Amino acid sequence: MDQDNQLLKRLDGIEARYEETATLITDPDVIADQNRYRKLTKEYKDLGRIVDATGRYRRAIADMAEAREIISSNDSDLADMAREQLEQAQQAIPALEEEIKLLLIPGDPEDSKNAVLEIRGGTGGDEAALFAGDLYKMYVRYCESKGWKTSVTSFSEGTAGGFKEIVVAVSGEGVYGVLKYESGVHRVQRVPATETQGRIHTSAATVAVLPEADEFDVQINEGEIKWDTFRSGGAGGQNVNKVESGVRLRYMWKNPITGQSEEILIECTETRDQPKNKERALSRLRTFIYDREHQKYIDDIASRRKTLVSTGDRSAKIRTYNFPQGRVTDHRINYTMYNLPAFLGGDIQECIDRLTVAENAEKLKAAEL
Repeated sequence: MDQDNQLLKRLDGIEARYEETATLITDPDVIADQNRYRKLTKEYKDLGRIVDATGRYRRAIADMAEAREIISSNDSDLADMAREQLEQAQQAIPALEEEIKLLLIPGDPEDSKNAVLEIRGGTGGDEAALFAGDLYKMYVRYCESKGWKTSVTSFSEGTAGGFKEIVVAVSGEGVYGVLKYESGVHRVQRVPATETQGRIHTSAATVAVLPEADEFDVQINEGEIKWDTFRSGGAGGQNVNKVESGVRLRYMWKNPITGQSEEILIECTETRDQPKNKERALSRLRTFIYDREHQKYIDDIASRRKTLVSTGDRSAKIRTYNFPQGRVTDHRINYTMYNLPAFLGGDIQECIDRLTVAENAEKLKAAEL
């Protein structure tokens, strides 16, 4: 009972924040600040899921209390109905508590992002490339069923068909949070089109699902820039060696890759106008910092890709597609289905749902520790 009271007390605070957020997103000052407006709108939507579950939870508790009161009043006319109501409420409450506890666990902020889907042929030569092509078609059909948009950004065709590698941008609601389960080595067992003696071959393709990069603005504290001016050298012109039109800036910046502070030094003498030279020097500073920030993102993605797909070896599989037996097995959750054509046709939602349930169970277990 104490745990129930603690949960309800916490939910009181969430409901209050939900009402506050509802007011804030209608404030003209907030709407004018698009970054803040987007964050608050997302928070309002996320809190809405908890508030909806809380409403159902409170109604179930009220139904249970009402049913007990009727039963204790010895009203024979309503007793049977009250017992049925009590049973329904007692069954609903534990499930609602689990649902709410799961909603209270902070979600992965990347789940709501668009995604980049990378498919590469692994062990198996031409057959691996053909299988990579089959996986590409499977994901495109699945994305179409979800109403998501797909766009091929790069590809390299296999010599016998399919793809050595193909990269697809996927956009829609909650794309990364769904497709992230597909990262890993996918193994296929079948008689390849290139096989002349009817032997079953085993090959593999790797899938990496990566969150789309956030747009980021370069943050520069212009008050910390140290400016020097000097006379521009060069041929001709009445300003040469007379007016200090050249500019030099020094800026201390923390390198996101090394974690060390370093001084950036930039000079600009391109024009005879000092303000224009300052403007160009600032532009170069922003470009320099953006390039370094972007490189960190590239490095992070490269590191994540390695952990997602291992080596592409058949033994490091997450799923096996067995054509002779018409089955698909996801080895992470020991799930097997026997409708391989439908699965390759894009009907993969049930498998993703089971993976989501398994992940949620792990989250709840970790939260209770």
